[in-house]
Amino acid sequence: MSKYDLNDPTDVDIMKAQFNMISAEEWDEYIELAEESKMGYKNINILKTASRKAGMAKYLSVKVINWVMSVVDKLEYEDDEYEDDDD
Repeated sequence: MSKYDLNDPTDVDIMKAQFNMISAEEWDEYIELAEESKMGYKNINILKTASRKAGMAKYLSVKVINWVMSVVDKLEYEDDEYEDDDD
């Protein structure tokens, strides 16, 4: 994930759009991955919050969306590494 300027309306809109594109089922997968990789209580809870607000970024603060998307990026990176090791 790119570093976004939280004060730039364009960057904020991009983050919200990325958040809204993730379905509730995908959030559940991210939660499972986070629990398997023992990412920590706070990160798992923020993913659960995101799952409840799937498609409704307007109800979350910009800082929370930024945090959630950074956790998602870490999970996707770890998952990609895991799949590369299987080959």
